[in-house]
Amino acid sequence: MQRSSEFRGVAPTLLGFGGAQLGNLYRETSDDDAAAAIDAAWDRGVRYFDTAPHYGLGLSERRIGAGLAGRPRGEYVLSTKVGKMLDPSPSTADRMDDQGFAVPALFRRRFDFSRDAVLRSVDESLGRLGTDYLDIAFLHDPDDHWESASTTGIGALVELREQGVVKAIGAGMNQSEMLTQFVRATDVDVVMVAGRYSLLDQRAQDDLLPAAAERGVAVVDAGIYNSGLLSRDSVPDTAKYDYADAPPELIERARRIAAVCEAHGTTLPIAATQFPLRNPAVACVVIGLRNADQVRSAVERLTASVPGDLWTDLAAEGLVRL
Repeated sequence: MQRSSEFRGVAPTLLGFGGAQLGNLYRETSDDDAAAAIDAAWDRGVRYFDTAPHYGLGLSERRIGAGLAGRPRGEYVLSTKVGKMLDPSPSTADRMDDQGFAVPALFRRRFDFSRDAVLRSVDESLGRLGTDYLDIAFLHDPDDHWESASTTGIGALVELREQGVVKAIGAGMNQSEMLTQFVRATDVDVVMVAGRYSLLDQRAQDDLLPAAAERGVAVVDAGIYNSGLLSRDSVPDTAKYDYADAPPELIERARRIAAVCEAHGTTLPIAATQFPLRNPAVACVVIGLRNADQVRSAVERLTASVPGDLWTDLAAEGLVRL
């Protein structure tokens, strides 16, 4: 599979494996399905895997580490995140996690972007992943923590980068505004934006993408299906958007986009997968994957042939901005 342009010695494949589902996001994923998903991704040339301690309270990291064990470390790109510390919580161990993951609440999450917390988080992630370095470390959702994330958080990541423990550093968020601040004001190499550059939402085109292009910062685009609204050929009334029920006007707009796709012999998910990569600032897309079938589908969507006039026709109807 084709790789992006290199930054700091890191070159992800155009499709990245999103690891939230391997942390039992919303429902349980079996160990066998998780292993088969990683095998299927590897067999199809996927060489970028993204995870976080937050995903299943470390379960996603452990599964990705197990699935990649024994494979040549220099052949794949591995990213995880810092800032959501996992503190042991014996008092909640008999309950289930309350942040969307089907796992026992053995830990509680705590935002902490201090130097010590970042160093500890990376060390713990390395242990769960079974590796001695990370290709990318992202500050995770620092929306309400700009001051500490942009100073001690970035400072600790720079320190780890200088030591060779991390190759590239950045931030990952569900907004483009603060990511633009990170690009303009800190020494980041890459940022991950979720849901803000998709067929339905091009907000990142107004601030983040031009800033990243200007400063030579790579952009990893996640959440490209906007929580599922763009993931099916036809859009149901019950579709989700940004983790909530999709408003009727967005459902109608998605259906109009789907109709144009159908008229061009393609589908809404194929267009949603390929659209972000048309922007040269976008290095790759990351899609959350749970099993081998989802991996096969994602690769097919990425590699499907799409007529060039699809995009101009969508723009002419006011459905996307190019």
